[in-house]
Amino acid sequence: MTRKRGNGSGVLAEIHAGYIPLVDCAALVAARELGFDRRHGIDLRLHREVSWANIRDKVNVGVLDCAHMLAPMPIASSLGIGHVREPVIAPMALGLNGNAITVSRSLFTHMADIDGENARAGGMAAASALAKVVAERRKKGAEPLTLGMVYPFSCHNYELRYWLAAAGIDPDVDLRLVVIPPPLMAASLRAGQIHGFCVGEPWNSLAVEQGIGRIVATKTELWRNSPEKVLGMRLSWAEANPDRLTALIGALVDAARWLDEAGNRDEAAAILAREAYLGLPQPILMRSLSGQVVISPGAEPRRDDEFLVFYRHHATIPRYDHAVWLLSQMIRWGQTAGDFNIAELARRVFREDLYARVVSPDGERPREVQSAVTADGKPRNFFGGESFDPDKVIDYIKKFDIRSPHLDLRALERANS
Repeated sequence: MTRKRGNGSGVLAEIHAGYIPLVDCAALVAARELGFDRRHGIDLRLHREVSWANIRDKVNVGVLDCAHMLAPMPIASSLGIGHVREPVIAPMALGLNGNAITVSRSLFTHMADIDGENARAGGMAAASALAKVVAERRKKGAEPLTLGMVYPFSCHNYELRYWLAAAGIDPDVDLRLVVIPPPLMAASLRAGQIHGFCVGEPWNSLAVEQGIGRIVATKTELWRNSPEKVLGMRLSWAEANPDRLTALIGALVDAARWLDEAGNRDEAAAILAREAYLGLPQPILMRSLSGQVVISPGAEPRRDDEFLVFYRHHATIPRYDHAVWLLSQMIRWGQTAGDFNIAELARRVFREDLYARVVSPDGERPREVQSAVTADGKPRNFFGGESFDPDKVIDYIKKFDIRSPHLDLRALERANS
């Protein structure tokens, strides 16, 4: 159980948190709307933002105390890549899964015409069909396809790149990747500005509902129970407000537990549907909350109970091995040289220790995630069924044939020897 603490004065301590209108902001919304914040002695004030860059900047300068963040964002801020350097930590995760890759109906038709079996199989197989389309377009001298993702330092970017590269498509050579805020993805697809995208819900389902897109891969098909969003904040705020941080984690863990109870999904969808939050029809939001995913216009829902997880599978733990995997992709794609100790940085940003102080009486990790290996000693499967051992991350990066041409493996090995 989480430990409940007030501030001792009877006055609720205000905490200002930013969020992007996505279904996986639900723990913050539920904590506010259902009173989990007040039970823990805090007043959680939510601020809807239009882009991840806004979230980053407002947290960095202290306009926001904390925020719903893409899992790689605190790492990028702490490294100072893509923007100014600001030590940002993730003392809690806000859930697992929830993304999908969606393509326009015309692109899917082309994929199905050229390789119907893989196109309709979805998941990792669908990328093979896309690779044949890319090759055909190149042969004809057509412009490269353009795909959207939400932010350079996002699981969406790394998932899309991994999916493409696994089929032999170099995302930096064979097509164009562009950044588009989540709420504008479907509109960009409808306008023909992009041919597909990787985004979190409900924007995939909205594209399907509008008849303009088809989901070709869900995150659970690519890497089941993988990281997505975290609670991010400046290290300085966490250190200056330990009691508020404890109360905030406690409130959000309680909210996450409530969200994962099947009987609460209708109410959760109704709250998120309000104009102040997502402002979309409740049935669209229920698709991801209930795991009833519609992949194409008019199709019957496909059941996926793990499509979006808030509490189960230790979804609220900011896991060290997740942080290391994210760093491996930042290095693979040349976003950082990796001239630092990967393990040390992962532990410094994804703060399992702060989380454990709130939710675990003895401060220990749950046994299921104490190691990157299973009971029989085999590395756990990560993306695409590949084995990943965070203690052998350099070997993992080396095995990729498609990666940044500027990657200096010798420097990487020296920094992590």
